[in-house]
Order: sequence, then C-alpha cells, then structure tokens
Amino acid sequence: MSEDIFRPFVVGLGGTSTPGSSTEKSLRIAIGSARMSGADVQMFGYETLASLPHYLTSSTSDSPSAVSFLKAIRAADGVIIASPGYHGTISGILKNAIDYLEETAKDDRPYLEGVPVGLIATAYGWQATGSTLVTLRTITHALRGWPTPFGAAINTSGSIFVNDECIDAKTADSLKTVGRQVVEFARMKKLTTLQHQVE
Repeated sequence: MSEDIFRPFVVGLGGTSTPGSSTEKSLRIAIGSARMSGADVQMFGYETLASLPHYLTSSTSDSPSAVSFLKAIRAADGVIIASPGYHGTISGILKNAIDYLEETAKDDRPYLEGVPVGLIATAYGWQATGSTLVTLRTITHALRGWPTPFGAAINTSGSIFVNDECIDAKTADSLKTVGRQVVEFARMKKLTTLQHQVE
C-alpha cells in the first residue's frame, strides 16, 4: 500500500488582514498539529486574504493568490479554516476567500465534497466565538464538507499568546485537536476510497 495514503494534504485558511493576529497564530498551531500527525500542509494566511480581489471582479482570474489557493483546495484531503468573530460572524475578508470555491462547482469533486474540515473561531470574549463557529459549520455544510467533531472556540481576551506560542495549555490542546482530527478523518476517507477502488 502506498505511503501517500498515510500522508494526507491539509490546507489551512484564515487570519485577518493584520500580520500576527491571534486568529492566524491559532491556525498555525492547528496546522502544526496536522503536520506532526503526518500530513503535508500548506497555509494561506493574511497575505493571501489581503491580496485576493473581491470575488467576481474583473481581476479575479488574474490573481496569482487565487490561482495558488484554488490549486491547493482542489488537491486538499483536509482543510482547516480559522476566522475572527466580527460582529457575531466571520470576517468579510475570509468570506471573500471562501467565495472563490465557487470556481470548483463543476469539478469532479465540487467545493469541499467529502473533505474533513476543522474549524476555529477566535474573539475577544466568548459571545462571538460561538456564533462564528456555528457560521463556519453552516458554510462547511453548504460546501458539502464534513466539519470535524471538535471545533475550537478561542477567547483571546486573556493574552494567551506570547509571540507565536500559546501559553494556555487548554487552548493549545484544543487547537492541536482540530489539526489532529482533520488528519485522522482524511486518512479514513482515503482508505475508504482505496478499498472501493480495489473492490
């Protein structure tokens, strides 16, 4: 059996337009956990989000960031999405990136069909984390993806990050769980697909 079955490709998407945001730090921890769990990973953070033109504008098809992002999404065995909670929901800059998945609508695998998706919501307080996480789950369902059982709601009001490290053990474990579960479910999906091909 090919070892590639055990090395799924996981794509991370998220952050804000501000470098080093707590949302992007959270995503990096989850992506790092996916890598430690044996996945190949690629992350699209604030630079990609900030550089994407508004979807369906005249410059959409000319954006190198969009081309790179869609290529990765089409190859992904798993995805991790992280959003700040802005006014009780996801940020506009992240929603714009997600809108680009409409370009995959006519693919053999449209959108995120059958893809495990780990979700992270960060906010300066608890209220927006819950509603933002629910929104992310709703979007994932609309894209035909599988939200993993555990989603991380991260309250950043307590200065839980020092540089790129999370100093709160419970929060760090939550973020690592997101990454680990995406890899576990991606492997199960790949193995199931292989078994069907053999049959």
